[in-house]
Amino acid sequence: MAKHLVAVVDYGMGNLRSVSQAVMHAAGGLPVDVRVTQNPADVEAADRVVLPGQGGMPDCMQALRASGMLPAVLAAAASKPLFGVCVGMQMLLEYSEEGDTSALGLLPGRVCRFDLEGLTQPDGSRYKVPQMGWNQVTPSRHSGQAHPIFHGVPSAAHFYFVHSYHAVPSRSQDCAATTEYGGTVCAALARDNLFATQFHPEKSAEQGLRLYRNFLTWKP
Repeated sequence: MAKHLVAVVDYGMGNLRSVSQAVMHAAGGLPVDVRVTQNPADVEAADRVVLPGQGGMPDCMQALRASGMLPAVLAAAASKPLFGVCVGMQMLLEYSEEGDTSALGLLPGRVCRFDLEGLTQPDGSRYKVPQMGWNQVTPSRHSGQAHPIFHGVPSAAHFYFVHSYHAVPSRSQDCAATTEYGGTVCAALARDNLFATQFHPEKSAEQGLRLYRNFLTWKP
């Protein structure tokens, strides 16, 4: 049986080893070839694409352009299942306050810095920026059901976050899940063949692997 190619885009800014190892582990017996790649031809040939991101939005966008991978990523995003992770999720939107940066513009919306000054958590402590650690995620139920990539994931399951900026999509239906951190925050984006999470599935134990497994069999 021919293997389906899953391209993990290497433009110098992602947690590549952890992401690729998690996707391979999640694949189990599925016929997939998970390939970390700096070659646009691999992204063009791939059946599915993972777009990681780590660090600041200005550096990530600059690195993606400089790598020569941008046209292949945009072409993949037009038709193939694509999974964005952390800054890879934020890049799908139009603009980030971080460094006054234009993003990919694949989904309408912007990325804003947490404004938590003066707010306290239920235990009386102050909210910290970045949000760093485990937090509960609640899948959105547009049309009465969660996104297929959340299939089998309990509502309010815990996932691992590290971020100072958060996505604010223009359309509520593009928010596939939320978390609470000084208010309700969009934790996942989805539309058509695009799916992305602010949290790190590769650092989120069993439930994170379940998301990657669901992505590998997802038919948008």
